Amino acid sequence: MRIAISGASGLIGSALASDLTATGHSVVRLVRRAAQSSDEISWLPPEAADGPDRQALRGIDAVVHLAGAPIASGRWTQARKAVLRASRIQTTAALVAAMIAVADGPRALLCGSAVGWYGDTGEEIVDESAPSGSGFLAELVRDWEAAAAPAAQAGIRVVNLRTGVVLASGGGMLGRLTLPFRLGLGARLGSGSQYLSWISLEDEVRAIRFLLDNPGVSGPVNLTAPDPVTNAAFTAALAKAVGRPAFLRVPSSLLNAGLGEVASELLAGARVVPRKLLDAGFSFTDPDIAAALASALAT
Repeated sequence: MRIAISGASGLIGSALASDLTATGHSVVRLVRRAAQSSDEISWLPPEAADGPDRQALRGIDAVVHLAGAPIASGRWTQARKAVLRASRIQTTAALVAAMIAVADGPRALLCGSAVGWYGDTGEEIVDESAPSGSGFLAELVRDWEAAAAPAAQAGIRVVNLRTGVVLASGGGMLGRLTLPFRLGLGARLGSGSQYLSWISLEDEVRAIRFLLDNPGVSGPVNLTAPDPVTNAAFTAALAKAVGRPAFLRVPSSLLNAGLGEVASELLAGARVVPRKLLDAGFSFTDPDIAAALASALAT
């Protein structure tokens, strides 16, 4: 297949692009600069409100749209919230409009999304049938998925990739936590009872590949391992993986004072299971947290 990827320089996008290329597929990267080769398409979202060059989308089989400003890179001021929304909702709407306008363009859109859709669900196990929750992230994800809906209405297969926390030593949450834990500074957050829905980077890439290859799957799909864990269990597992103790706890009050509204998401959680992936026959390489951490830290 010939596949276009936005966010191809990010943690997931770069791993996906490398995997696709290694297995014989043609990857075209949507880049935020002038294109330098035939395997790049220049697009500067959200400034380019009309999306990428429509002619450049001719002959593309599928688009994997992973672009978006980092969620946890600072306080959620009103200005930062506007950036987070524009980088997801406006870019998705522009990309969808461009895809619809090309008669022989992509027939599938795998669009980034997140388990933030569910909000704080406590100990309740939720799958793709669960309704949207409350809070800034839930609203953001709801509008993000809505921006992709016109593509489905136009006959393009749309998959909303509701991804959990991706575990990889080279980036993301695990990349930030590994050094403190190795120094014996690992700590659970608040009560530690909030659930963390996670997935290894390898399984994230394998799941996206699986969804590209299975045209019968559409709509929201949870990209999470089948065994979500509490923050306390994750803290203990990471401490064990690096061979250091983790007796510390960061009080909720301290998180709220330091991070503001972002802290509410760290202290909340959703116990998300990948029902649609499992029903479609997907098999996880890293189904439990101990195996996933050992695999990630070994790379």
